[in-house]
Amino acid sequence: MAPRKLAAGNWKMNGDRAALAQIDALAAAQPAPGCDVLICPPATLIQPMAARAAGTSIAVGGQDCHASAAGAHTGDISAAMLREAGASHVILGHSERRADHGETDAGVAAKAAAAHAAGLIAIICLGETEAQRDAGETLAVIGAQLAGSLPPGAGAANTVIAYEPVWAIGTGRTPGIDQIAEVHRFLRAGLQGRVKDAADMALLYGGSVKPGNAAEIFAIADVDGALVGGASLKAEDFGGIIAALAAAVGAA
Repeated sequence: MAPRKLAAGNWKMNGDRAALAQIDALAAAQPAPGCDVLICPPATLIQPMAARAAGTSIAVGGQDCHASAAGAHTGDISAAMLREAGASHVILGHSERRADHGETDAGVAAKAAAAHAAGLIAIICLGETEAQRDAGETLAVIGAQLAGSLPPGAGAANTVIAYEPVWAIGTGRTPGIDQIAEVHRFLRAGLQGRVKDAADMALLYGGSVKPGNAAEIFAIADVDGALVGGASLKAEDFGGIIAALAAAVGAA
C-alpha cells in the first residue's frame, strides 16, 4: 500500500467569505483516484467552507489547535472544536508558528496527540532555516524535529509529515531536486522503527510550490504531495498544482 497523494492548501491569515467561491472552481476539477485535496482556511471560514465543500472531493482543515481539550485558553481553539466545525485535518508546527509563537517540538507533539484524540489528521511541519542549511545542519535539524514532534500512536492513518525549508516559504526560492530528494529520503528512513507503517505515511513538500514547478517536484521519490501557501489562494493556480499531482498518480 502506497501513501495517498495530498495537495493541501494553507491560506494562512488570508481570505474572507467572498473567497469561498474558489471552492466552487476547485470542485469542478475532480482529482484522480488516490489523490486528495485539502484547504486549511482561517478559523472563521472553516464552518462555511466545510458547508460549501460538502458533496465535493475537497476536505477542510485548521491551521493550529491547542493541546488541551478545553479550558482557560483565551483566543485558542481545540481540536474537537475544529472537528465540530467540519475540519478533518489540522496543520501543526508550521515554521511561522514555531518562530512567531515559540512553539517547541514537544508542544507540537502534544497538539498532534490532541488532534488524534479528536479524530483529526495532523499535518506536522518540519524545516530548517537558511543559516542551518548553510551550516550543513539540515538533516540534524529535521531529524530532531521529527523525533520530538511525533506523538505516540502516530501512523499513516492519522499523520502526514510536511517538509518546508523555512528559507523557501513565500520567497520564490526552491531547493534543488537533489536537496528535496535527500530530505524526503531521510524522513522516510527516519520513520522506520518509529511508526509501524512508515512506508505508507504521506510526506509532503512545501515552499514556493507553483504550477510551473509542481510536476518536477512530484516526480521525486517519497514526495507524496505538497503543502501550498500563496498559490492555494486562487483556484486557477492551485488547480494547476492538483493537476500535476493527479498526473503523477496516473504515471505511477
